[in-house]
Amino acid sequence: MTFEIKEDFLLDGKPFKILSGAIHYFRVHPSDWEHSLFNLKALGFNTVETYVPWNAHETKEGVFNFEGILDLEKFIQTAADTGLYVILRPSPYICAEWEFGGLPAWLLEKNCRIRSSDPNYLEYVEKYYHVLLPKVTPFQMENGGPIIMMQVENEYGSYGEDKEYLQAMVTLMRNNGVTVPLFTSDGAWLATLRAGSMDEQDILSTGNFGSKGQLNFKNLTSFHQNNNKKWPLMCMEFWDGWFNRWGEPIVTRDPEELGEAVREVLMIGSINLYMFHGGTNFGFMNGCSARGTKDLPQVTSYDYGAPLDEQGNPTEKYTVIKNVIHEMFPDIVQTAPKVKSTIEKSSIQLTNKVALFEVLEEISERHTTKYPANMEYFEQYYGYMVYRTKFLKDATEERFRIIDGRDRAQIYLNKSYVTTQYQEEIGDDIQLALSRSENQVDILMENMGRVNYGHKLLADTQRKGIRTGVMMDLHFMLNWEQFSINFEKLDRIDFSKEWQKNNPAFYQYKFELDAVEDTFLDISKFGKGIALINGVNLGRFWEKGPYLTLYIPKALLKKGENELIIFETEGTYSETINLSSAPIVLDLSQEE
Repeated sequence: MTFEIKEDFLLDGKPFKILSGAIHYFRVHPSDWEHSLFNLKALGFNTVETYVPWNAHETKEGVFNFEGILDLEKFIQTAADTGLYVILRPSPYICAEWEFGGLPAWLLEKNCRIRSSDPNYLEYVEKYYHVLLPKVTPFQMENGGPIIMMQVENEYGSYGEDKEYLQAMVTLMRNNGVTVPLFTSDGAWLATLRAGSMDEQDILSTGNFGSKGQLNFKNLTSFHQNNNKKWPLMCMEFWDGWFNRWGEPIVTRDPEELGEAVREVLMIGSINLYMFHGGTNFGFMNGCSARGTKDLPQVTSYDYGAPLDEQGNPTEKYTVIKNVIHEMFPDIVQTAPKVKSTIEKSSIQLTNKVALFEVLEEISERHTTKYPANMEYFEQYYGYMVYRTKFLKDATEERFRIIDGRDRAQIYLNKSYVTTQYQEEIGDDIQLALSRSENQVDILMENMGRVNYGHKLLADTQRKGIRTGVMMDLHFMLNWEQFSINFEKLDRIDFSKEWQKNNPAFYQYKFELDAVEDTFLDISKFGKGIALINGVNLGRFWEKGPYLTLYIPKALLKKGENELIIFETEGTYSETINLSSAPIVLDLSQEE
């Protein structure tokens, strides 16, 4: 088969309307890919779109991972087996409310300007593409595969206008075997289209928006005409919902209003629903919004208010869109969607607990330096690091300050809690009352997620941990130990050691299951931290809400004994914990 972009999209020479939905393979457990793709096909859609997150595939420089939830080739093949075409967006930057917009954090330690024609940056992209693109080019349509288009860069017009960079990206893709049509996607107004598009080449310009289809397509048409192009119109990201941040109400959208907005787009052009199935930001991969001087981390759930919920089951929006498709295109075959079930289990008893500082040596990599260094310096790109030093008492009370740190600092004097500071408070004075002649200070630093959009991608603030130093009185303190906590070493924890009130700690729960299905971990009685089920990091939780549960795909559970370990940083925990059959959401709407 052939796919071309002329005055219309052409599949085997015939006009083709793209009905696409976004499913990010890296946010959905591989055992559930077929379920989500089937439900997309059942809706009557013909294409699936996905980003490719560079930072997940090359977390450490030169070390690549394409296994398990990162098996992109398997995802593409599953889409083909389901009868779907694929739009692939392998650009180095993806935004996507994903940690650092998909850029690997190790770039922060390199001498390069990201998302630019800087030769140093392009060299890193080239090395990545030498590994990535040979894996996907065999799936291009000319090779009998499902891939019909690939993206050059993502919403570049909202960031830069370096056409030399865009051309370099095209050259890298073509030199590495990409033959399918290429496209760019930007906000559908002149400034972003002009900055982010490649108007002198046959690279399709598409628009991203979530409403006002006629107006946005009119803007896109005018831009095409101004560049002497007669191109088909496509909304590459039609935002059918939105992401959520900690401590804010869940963003909602009326399903009927959405249905009419989808109809408006489809009367004129093609569509990619963003998202169709949002999924979950497992581990530490949630993104972060930049608002003024503050960075606002996003939540673990990427439910997005999509046609499929976080678990992958149809919502009311699914039904509304399905009806719109049937009314507009009655010849399209639609089938009943698949629905997954859930289980619940109450009063799972706490098995063990132990304070972090008691087991820190066993579960960390230890580094010693004269001055404290940022987390990236030690290749601790995500999660937590403990900074420790010892000092002599000079007065009964001392002025203590962290100079330039991100994102969250918890300070302990002789293993007793003192205070917590967030990014906007770090640098404020802390008064330490000293009763001992020799003292130890521990600082638990948390990277709460790097920004995924905007100018702060270049900001020094995206380096995490302590970046300048720590002062006592008027001088910088020396001789630091830094402990990079490694959550893959939790099997080394000795739970016979002490637990201490108001300290960060590990809580272990063991429980039996006769049968496994999806479920939701109720963490409403805990403060802040992460949860791991059978060794897999489910993601962050925080009592601020709005979500008070973490989604557990059934593939992560076992018949028989299961182990849950919660790392909680506030000293707030429960002797029992529950598995819920549905998400638990804190209503924050009255607080706005």
